Amino acid sequence: MEKNSEHVTEILDRVRERYAEIAKNGSGCCSQASCREERESESLKIGYTKEETEEVPEGADLGLGCGTPLLHAGIRKGMTLLDLGSGAGFDAFLAARLVGRQGRVIGVDMTPEMLRKARDNANKSGMDNVEFRLGEIENLPVADNSVDVVISNCVLNLSPDKSRVFSEVYRVLKPGGRIAISDVVVRCELPEDIRQNPELYAGCMAGAETMDRLEGILRTLAFEEVCITPKEESRRFMSRWAPGVDISEWVVSAMIEGKKPEMQ
Repeated sequence: MEKNSEHVTEILDRVRERYAEIAKNGSGCCSQASCREERESESLKIGYTKEETEEVPEGADLGLGCGTPLLHAGIRKGMTLLDLGSGAGFDAFLAARLVGRQGRVIGVDMTPEMLRKARDNANKSGMDNVEFRLGEIENLPVADNSVDVVISNCVLNLSPDKSRVFSEVYRVLKPGGRIAISDVVVRCELPEDIRQNPELYAGCMAGAETMDRLEGILRTLAFEEVCITPKEESRRFMSRWAPGVDISEWVVSAMIEGKKPEMQ
């Protein structure tokens, strides 16, 4: 759905505000042990293991995802991986272990507070194969044909211009490179009052797109092996995302996969 520039600006401002607050406060609750356990519990619900939540630096897991893209990324030692909307670095740090010292992980996030948190976590971890860059996923600060795998976890829905995001992803991928994106998709048309609500947009709900629309964008850009798989079990945790509204009636988490052709 087309949005006017004023509405887009309002959406992006609210997204930045929301994730700045989360970066400062720790998933919107507090920094006490009980909140850490709550965040860890959310990650376990969406498929991460106890070991994974414990092996990243303290504060990297903010419990913000809606799936486990790394399980679908086919990561090998020596790869270069890009994480869109990397937040405090949870998936990026897990990926850094998978690509090994010969590999490289780049996280991109548009919220300065998140970027500072991720960089602090990187310093604490001692990992020298992961870096975090300030930027918007619609205009990636990444070179052409330089990335083997692109992942993202519940961030694509926050962009008002998903076609632009996938165009940028296509640009930075090497020939034969792959995407493994976990995101929220629309099951049926969202009511207009939800679509136009900046709070629900910033909360990863109102900006979700249909699977048909996303597939159409990917195929138009020439992605191959496109597969979008809804995760019906996600409705259990998504039903609590919007107090007073059972958003799982309209949206579900899905894995979005595809490949840039080997030959250009």
